[in-house]
Amino acid sequence: MIRILIADDHAIVRGGLRQIVATTNDIVVAAEAAQGSEVVDKLRACPVDLLLLDMTMPGISGVDLIRRVRAELPSLPVLVLSIHDEAQVASRALRAGATGYLTKDSDPEVLLAAIRKIADGGRFIDPKLVDAMVFETHRADVPPHEILSDREFQVLQMLAAGKSINDIADACALSAKTISTHKMRLMQKLGLANNAEVIRYALRHGLIIE
Repeated sequence: MIRILIADDHAIVRGGLRQIVATTNDIVVAAEAAQGSEVVDKLRACPVDLLLLDMTMPGISGVDLIRRVRAELPSLPVLVLSIHDEAQVASRALRAGATGYLTKDSDPEVLLAAIRKIADGGRFIDPKLVDAMVFETHRADVPPHEILSDREFQVLQMLAAGKSINDIADACALSAKTISTHKMRLMQKLGLANNAEVIRYALRHGLIIE
């Protein structure tokens, strides 16, 4: 029996994954986590065979969370299940220590096959991303920020200009929580760890606006 921990901040997604797993005889959901800070605690309290991980949860998430899990439990397979279908994002997750990467629009059969393969000691990359990752070097002249959404790019520019989350929220007529989510996602996509790195990145690419 393959015991998995589902880590995703959306209850509907966790419910859907539970239903998919319930169709099998060899996989069971042993635990769930709704935010990054819960993941390591849940793994300590409930031994599992595989972590099914969303890249963008509140608190610590993405690459940092993968590294923390890998440091704590180096032999635990980690299958990332993400909304991001960019090769660069998948490559960063795999370099951080993820064992597999799958997008959330994948068929249930593909997800189950990935879980079984990774639990058996293999690796798995979303078939839709394989070619893009193999030929990623041919796009080396394209700057990483090209993968950002329009809103994420706007938030990047405003952060680099020294504006606070609340300032940006007011300017965009959005909530501070929404802006924080955009910030978290753009930093994950660009592999940036803090505000200083955001500013340096923007300066290097000439993205600073007044």
